[in-house]
Amino acid sequence: MASVAPPIRSHIALAYPAALLGIATFSLMDALMKGLTIELGAANAMIWRSWLGLLMIAPIYFVARTQWPSRQAMRLHLLRGSIGGVMAFTFFWGIARVPLAEGIAISFFAPLGAIWLSAIFLHEKIRPSAIFASVLSLTGVALIAIVRATGDYDAETLLGLGAIVLSAIFYAANITLMRAQAQSASPSEIAFFQHLIVSTMLLAIAPFYLELPSPDQLWRMSGASSLTVFSLFILAWAYARGQTQKLVSTEYTAFLWASLFGWWWFAENVTLSTVAGCALIVAGCLIAARQDGREAKNGA
Repeated sequence: MASVAPPIRSHIALAYPAALLGIATFSLMDALMKGLTIELGAANAMIWRSWLGLLMIAPIYFVARTQWPSRQAMRLHLLRGSIGGVMAFTFFWGIARVPLAEGIAISFFAPLGAIWLSAIFLHEKIRPSAIFASVLSLTGVALIAIVRATGDYDAETLLGLGAIVLSAIFYAANITLMRAQAQSASPSEIAFFQHLIVSTMLLAIAPFYLELPSPDQLWRMSGASSLTVFSLFILAWAYARGQTQKLVSTEYTAFLWASLFGWWWFAENVTLSTVAGCALIVAGCLIAARQDGREAKNGA
């Protein structure tokens, strides 16, 4: 993959909080999709979420666009859209079978993988502070995951855990491509083609899985679709202005939201070990945010 242009300098100090907001809204969407996946099945929930999201983003894209994407941009859209489709399906299928916070914790090796992939494909220099911030946050995740693990898993739960691991592998590639994509396309273009490609992929399985949701399910699905579109917008904006190795540590805050939403909607307990692990997660994010602020102040 060719190297990308230097990051956009305008509002670079806002890249980190924008990424935090994007992760928070994605986490709320995950909670909505967990409930819908349990009720409708992963395939049916994915189909409706993608199609509704496409209907929402298409008018915005066609009003805002100035020209059709270049061939290189289309290759990135096709690649990331395909990866994103597999990533989302395996994740939603997995979290329907394991606690939301535990599923998020297992997926957290993806940001560390993204740091190294960004060095290989995007030629970003890996700074010790970025590695330390990610490792510190990952230590918090490991603490929670180790304490939560009982070893008493049935076959369905193990399959769910495996699906989340597979999703995390695709997510590492997705994060890396997000950075390259944000340098060559607008947020509306990224969100539109992400939905278009995933929706097209799901057409192949729609005849086998598509079922009409109830009015209440359709309302929640519309909410999940709106959150997805907004998250894609705000994360694309953030990754166009901040380096991958700085922003990936925001991924760890998803555990905070997963713990809250899992407790609130699915009666999943939050333990003392969860609080301790979250403290380490937040510490890692603060270290990365501080480094990002220094870079913005120095104009680096």
